[in-house]
Amino acid sequence: MSAGEKFRAVTRSSFDPAQFAWYGLLSGISQAENSEPGYGQGAQGYGKRYGAAFGDGVIEGYMVGAAMPALFRQDPRYFQSGKGGFWRRTVYAVSRVIITRGDSGNDQFNVSEILGSGLGAGISTYSYHPHADKTLSNSVNVWGTQMSYDVLSFFVKEFWPDIRRKIHKNKTDQQP
Repeated sequence: MSAGEKFRAVTRSSFDPAQFAWYGLLSGISQAENSEPGYGQGAQGYGKRYGAAFGDGVIEGYMVGAAMPALFRQDPRYFQSGKGGFWRRTVYAVSRVIITRGDSGNDQFNVSEILGSGLGAGISTYSYHPHADKTLSNSVNVWGTQMSYDVLSFFVKEFWPDIRRKIHKNKTDQQP
């Protein structure tokens, strides 16, 4: 992928309708837990949390999926293993946070993920999070949360094609 293709792919995925629902869910959980209480409660607090979740996700997406991969010549796409049993594929999916493909096709340390997530967390935390939450510990917390979401995303990307095939196979089996 060229640098331009990396940026276009992140732009498409950042504004996918499923992302809006995802940020709505995350904002609701954050509201219920009253995390970052500086946002307040009620509709206004939820809206601030939604904006922050969206901003955090978009900034992290561009850092991890475009800026850092362009700089370090890494391929930001997830390549499904599809080989082995559940545990082997799970380990593979989780390992993609640390290991990625370079633009050359060779495996390498995923500096784009580690550094990109950290920079994204720092930028977002110190830009628009509540003043009381502009701390190193909150930045590290945002970084860890984003890395966890990426692990979850890799897990889904590893197994979703198989689940989808199974669902579609069952639908065609049921038709007369």
